[in-house]
Amino acid sequence: MEASSGSRAARPAVAAVAAVLPAGGSGERLGGATPKQFCAVQGRPLVSYAVRAMERISWISDIIVVVSPENIETMTSIIEKYGHKRVTIVKGGITRHRSIFNGLKVFTENEFSKHLLQKPEVVIIHDAVRPFVEEDILSKVVMAAKEHGAAGAIRPLVSTVIASAADGCLDHSLERARYRASEMPQAFLFDIIYEAYQQCTDYDLDYGTECLHLALKYCKTNAKLVEGTADLWKVTYKRDLYAAESIIKDNLSQQVCVITDVKEAVAQIGFLLHESLRSQTKVEAMSISLSKNDSHLQNIFSGQCYNFVCVNDKKYAIQETQQLVDTLEKSNIPLLYQVVLISVHLDISENISFGIGMEELARIKKFAREVKKKNILVYGLLIQYKDHLLLQETVNSAAALVMALIKDRNPELVGQLLVA
Repeated sequence: MEASSGSRAARPAVAAVAAVLPAGGSGERLGGATPKQFCAVQGRPLVSYAVRAMERISWISDIIVVVSPENIETMTSIIEKYGHKRVTIVKGGITRHRSIFNGLKVFTENEFSKHLLQKPEVVIIHDAVRPFVEEDILSKVVMAAKEHGAAGAIRPLVSTVIASAADGCLDHSLERARYRASEMPQAFLFDIIYEAYQQCTDYDLDYGTECLHLALKYCKTNAKLVEGTADLWKVTYKRDLYAAESIIKDNLSQQVCVITDVKEAVAQIGFLLHESLRSQTKVEAMSISLSKNDSHLQNIFSGQCYNFVCVNDKKYAIQETQQLVDTLEKSNIPLLYQVVLISVHLDISENISFGIGMEELARIKKFAREVKKKNILVYGLLIQYKDHLLLQETVNSAAALVMALIKDRNPELVGQLLVA
């Protein structure tokens, strides 16, 4: 799965659909020099998540990202780095509405693109700083727009809206149950929203913010309002970046793949670890020979799992870990999301103490630091298999450490060897 977990929706019965993502804001309310759409969340710019949310939906033919002139080069590098497809970058205007209008013009005027794109029947407008939009709500607003001409997601008001008088005192308040917060995504028949922008006054272009209002004011089109989900919120303040990161981490930790060697002792620990993890997350298990270039590795890396636990009976199995890293790289899984790879070392020796030299520790840490550059976080975990009576307790402790590592995804801990 992707790093968000919405339901898969039916393809809308629409000839062609495109999306326009305004991403030209300055991020004044966020604070700091970097506009919020370019702030890193889990090492990746926020705008990339919004682009990916559209890109993974096959029935969206074109994705138009509108950025300020000084950020075109930055946006171009983001598209190239993360391998985004079907994306056209457009120079924005001085206001939100002027930027959206420029984004629509790529379908009608050569001035705004190297070549005219196919004009869609329906166009989606969605903020580049709302990264968690799902296919289900996009499909609903698109189908509603085809029927009604315009549609937009709404949510219940969280706080009561009040109006103040000239003296700063309360004038009146609105009945919260009668009103809704207008959210994104919104969708329109292309000809309606384009005509609305063509007829729009300079005042509306410079001071307006609501696209649905333009469709109503200039094209007499009453938008269908579609109840949205709680994850449609907009990243506005710095605290929202932390919330976004927490949501992404939580979504990434929903599945883990446990890979074990075929050896009996390793397979037993792998089975116990699998059973212990099952109570906390979805687990896939596979027993393969890690000493070979097993074709099964390709199969397990072809899905959408971002957490891997490799169990073996060698204390420092860097060679086997390197094999998994190489296979992960070929799969392109780490391109968009950080991957956690936990190498579980099974110590079945009869020695009372477990020793590891500083040179070996330094080698493990160096390996992990190099791999981190590839967006793969490598951690070590030692299970000491000495007392059979305490084995289940030890495995449960290991499972707790595994879950802590994949939920926290702390890059500062890579190369550390934890003991269960």
